[in-house]
Amino acid sequence: MPKLFIGNIPFAADVSDLRRWVEIHGFTVQSAKIVIHRGTGQSRGFGFVEVEADDSRFQQIITALDHQRMGDRILNVREAQKKANQTS
Repeated sequence: MPKLFIGNIPFAADVSDLRRWVEIHGFTVQSAKIVIHRGTGQSRGFGFVEVEADDSRFQQIITALDHQRMGDRILNVREAQKKANQTS
């Protein structure tokens, strides 16, 4: 399942806010996660969303969501990169 990296998320937003933001734009979310700082328990301002899409549709989703506003912030959306130690 394709995964989006979403940066510049408002610090007050939670996972349900992120999921709802993607769904409001007309896309089906399979999972969503906001990365939390271990020491403070606060959002680090970025997260990941898995969406239902084939390759061509996935690029349309990125184009549609990138530079859109969530609250008072403009989000950066791109394809999530696999961690260096992951294998496919």
